[in-house]
Amino acid sequence: MLKNGLAETTIISRIRALKQLARMTNLKDPEQVKATITSQKWTSLTKRKHAETYTALLKYLGTTWTKPRIPKENKIPYIPTETEIDQLIASMGKRTATLLQTLKETAARISEATKLKWTDLSTEQKTLNITPSKGSNPRLLHISDKLINMLNQLPHTKQTIFAKQISGLRTSFDHQRKTTAQKLQNPRIQRISFHTFRHWKATMEYHKTKDIIHVKTFLGHKNINNTMIYINIEQALFLTENDQFTCKATTNTNEATQLIEAGFEYIATTPDALMLFRKRK
Repeated sequence: MLKNGLAETTIISRIRALKQLARMTNLKDPEQVKATITSQKWTSLTKRKHAETYTALLKYLGTTWTKPRIPKENKIPYIPTETEIDQLIASMGKRTATLLQTLKETAARISEATKLKWTDLSTEQKTLNITPSKGSNPRLLHISDKLINMLNQLPHTKQTIFAKQISGLRTSFDHQRKTTAQKLQNPRIQRISFHTFRHWKATMEYHKTKDIIHVKTFLGHKNINNTMIYINIEQALFLTENDQFTCKATTNTNEATQLIEAGFEYIATTPDALMLFRKRK
């Protein structure tokens, strides 16, 4: 898997899946494996990942199987509140808290964050250079003074900022997350994963800018279809009956451009050529 360029997170996930299957069934019997996967009360995504993992094993062994047909289910990502995210960050040790703050501000994947080098950080320009994983585009992203201060407090003894294996980070994170959820009596915190920070940041960026192309670029997506889901999430979280808006109308292209730059959202064009915009108060 390393020779084929798979990310460390993917490799770890496949190892876990194989170990789980090995405990449940006979890996030498494809039909038994198929029956085991399809009979579990797993999500379709989990079933598909286990099937793909077993396919990779068989390919390595020089054989094949007929994969089970598992329908794909699209699931809306879980979005916690910012308070819940900040409570979780505050409960962590210095290095893990800094990692989570990095995920919160940059929406980096955990595989991208753990590859960050000190040379990717510019304290003068307040930027982090994100080297992509999973075929995404590279990003140069602005970060806050708070994150810079947190980063500067970490030891600079190695090339990478977060000089620790993902598996070790995940174990520490899972333990402290459970402790924090119990302490605050908030089971929602237990649902926050490393990737949740990416979904949260993408939703907040769209809420702030109403620019889905900006969100696509921010995340490093190559296909905008992967980004469109955040429009639906943002509308569900923020568009309520109590929302109040400032509304503007213009027929002038320059004025329309200025309204968009000021954060106004284009709504529609009336029959008499008036362009309508709105912005939450």
